[in-house]
Amino acid sequence: MQEKSVITSTIETARGVFAPGHLGELTLIVDFALVDAVLEETGRREKRPRLLPSRVVVHFVLALALFEHRSYRTVWSKLTAAVTPLALVHPAVSSLTRARRRVGAAPLRRLFETLAGPVARPGQAGSFYRSLRTVAVDGTLLHTPDDETLTWRYPKRAGESLEFGYPLLRLLTLVECGTRALIAAAFGPESEGELPYAKRLLTAPDKTMLLLAVAAFDGNEFLDAVHQSGARFLVRSGARRVPTPAEHLGDGSYIARIGYGVLRVLLPVRVIEATLTVTMADGTVRTEQWRLITNLLDPVRFPAAELVYLYHRRWQAETTYFRSRPRWSTAASCAPAASMASTKRSTPCSPPTRL
Repeated sequence: MQEKSVITSTIETARGVFAPGHLGELTLIVDFALVDAVLEETGRREKRPRLLPSRVVVHFVLALALFEHRSYRTVWSKLTAAVTPLALVHPAVSSLTRARRRVGAAPLRRLFETLAGPVARPGQAGSFYRSLRTVAVDGTLLHTPDDETLTWRYPKRAGESLEFGYPLLRLLTLVECGTRALIAAAFGPESEGELPYAKRLLTAPDKTMLLLAVAAFDGNEFLDAVHQSGARFLVRSGARRVPTPAEHLGDGSYIARIGYGVLRVLLPVRVIEATLTVTMADGTVRTEQWRLITNLLDPVRFPAAELVYLYHRRWQAETTYFRSRPRWSTAASCAPAASMASTKRSTPCSPPTRL
């Protein structure tokens, strides 16, 4: 007798009109019990049974983010593909639109606040430096629909007489290096710079973290606020900042104080001057001068040469936004005493774009 094997699959669903609430792999990460709790907390739980319960609408909006270039109908089909034998009702686009409006943004915001945060285990490679969790902050711009319901909040860019392009939304995120897990986010009109949005993220860093950032975030008040939170920072200094050395250290770095005329109490920082050689994939070579500032003041525990290499992790904030990156190699030296040999980088990165 020929042997046979049978593979069966079981689909668990709620009863009746609530069946769609169990659909899709999204529920493996964002389960319906959590969604129900968030809806209850924000007062968006439906008062009567609906063909589109609020929990379904939340998962539908999450699916829209995964398939951002697809229509409502297509996304709904993807969300319910595993349970097609149940012959579920396919709601009209207008019904989905009204359901989104009914639920609103509050449950999604609370859901993000609940799930966002670092995920790396203590000591996990790429996420820690000398017991400090490395995190990075950076921003990006997103297009929003050119519609009157949005342009009042996200205006288009304007010249002397004409508006042009799509309305832009500025997004700032704090991410965990290594895992690229989102820790915090802030967004709003593009007309505000990155620094005001970054200040909204300052409730997230703590004494266990080391914040990496580009020169756009070297504002005195911002760095002082990071320092007051207990977090450490390693930030590239803007070209206009020329610190006066107060004490020269053995590794080539020096102690300075920043915040004259801005901070009530000057902030002591360590300044690392570095020469960076960038070799592109096509063999093009260019040399740049870098100045990094940090509140890691101990040159023995935190050598300048290590911090220059460590700073490269900050590009993970950009790669979180799924931008393409060229492969390149670096060689850096910390003037005048510390030096590092040239190394090949296998991780796709991008050269600095801000000075």
